[in-house]
Amino acid sequence: MLRTFKFIARLICLLILVINIGQAAQDQAQDHAQDQVKREYTFGVVPQFEQRKLFRIWQPILLELEKYTKLKFHLKGSAKILDFEKEFLAGNYDFAYMNPYHFLAANNKQGYIPLVRDAGRPLYGVLVVKKDSSIKNIQDLDGKTIAFPAPNALGASLLIRADLIKHYHINIKPKYVKTHSSVYLNVALGLTDAGGGVASTLDEQNDEIKDQLKVLYETRHMAPHPLSVHPRVAKDVQRKVKQAILKMAETEHGRALLEKIPMHKAIAADISHYQELDSWGLQEFWVD
Repeated sequence: MLRTFKFIARLICLLILVINIGQAAQDQAQDHAQDQVKREYTFGVVPQFEQRKLFRIWQPILLELEKYTKLKFHLKGSAKILDFEKEFLAGNYDFAYMNPYHFLAANNKQGYIPLVRDAGRPLYGVLVVKKDSSIKNIQDLDGKTIAFPAPNALGASLLIRADLIKHYHINIKPKYVKTHSSVYLNVALGLTDAGGGVASTLDEQNDEIKDQLKVLYETRHMAPHPLSVHPRVAKDVQRKVKQAILKMAETEHGRALLEKIPMHKAIAADISHYQELDSWGLQEFWVD
């Protein structure tokens, strides 16, 4: 009889323990879900354009993402590409839209993971001059001043500088002017002999600027900028954001927002899309 009583008592204690553990797990899950809703995720964007334009492009996208995911996002701007680099290398962004070489550096330093990218058109650099310029070929640029947004802008600077020096064996005087838009303006105003940008940002310029320029040279093509996430962000949050952007791309309104990035055809991104850049010998042109 005593043994039976002890057995029942132990069974009751075990049942209470299981219930308490289950309740604790449920409370923890609820707290985690509430933290996700309350937390504001930082969102960094490479400053290809001036800040007001970047906010006009990205703020509506983040608002749409909030509707899809029920999460909160804060767009953290950087006036200069160099400032943006310091931020992602320090891991200060939860999510970041960056050029492919930036991504490799961010992945190596912080473990950033690619989520989505554009499949509508490749990324490539363009070297532009004024239409009435006396510069007719690459060799004419020897000793000339060329505007770049920043040293480590991939298509707009790294690739162009590497090609001019390694393949064409010419020397140039670089002038770093912070944004792609400033590059095109410098060339149009005759402040520099040429300028480096990428095809997508050239297309975004006003006609009064764009009509004064012509493309002298194009770099190799590569997969476009990925939207990446820091590994500290919970897996389910990563999944929500990735799926939300892919779903946005299926709607007319969502596509219109994403095309302003520009991201014409959103697809899932993978690190393998960018690893070929490691063999291009760009590290010697990277500026810390």
